[in-house]
Amino acid sequence: QVQLVESGGGLVQAGGSLRLSCAASRSTFGVDTMGWYRQAPGKQRELVATISSGASTAYADSVQGRFTISRDNAKNTVYLQMNSLKPEDTAVYYCHVRMRISKNDYWGQGTQVTVSS
Repeated sequence: QVQLVESGGGLVQAGGSLRLSCAASRSTFGVDTMGWYRQAPGKQRELVATISSGASTAYADSVQGRFTISRDNAKNTVYLQMNSLKPEDTAVYYCHVRMRISKNDYWGQGTQVTVSS
């Protein structure tokens, strides 16, 4: 199994930036994709960004051009750089890993991001 620990959340004003980190407990070898989801109060959890084992990336339309997902395989860590933050970005952000063969899913505990207007 894989344990995921998110960090980097906090309070920021609209237009500001924040970088989230997700550290895995073991090598990322064997993963299909890593990604970030978010869930705002009263809303369903939504996909924000993903990065594949081949480093292909995909983004939700709402964050395209503002957020950048990346990973450092040597550090077993995936990042989410968030720029030009908006109040509607306020949510708990969750790291997610999907394994290539088993298709098992692993989730972090989440980190709060609050954007003030």
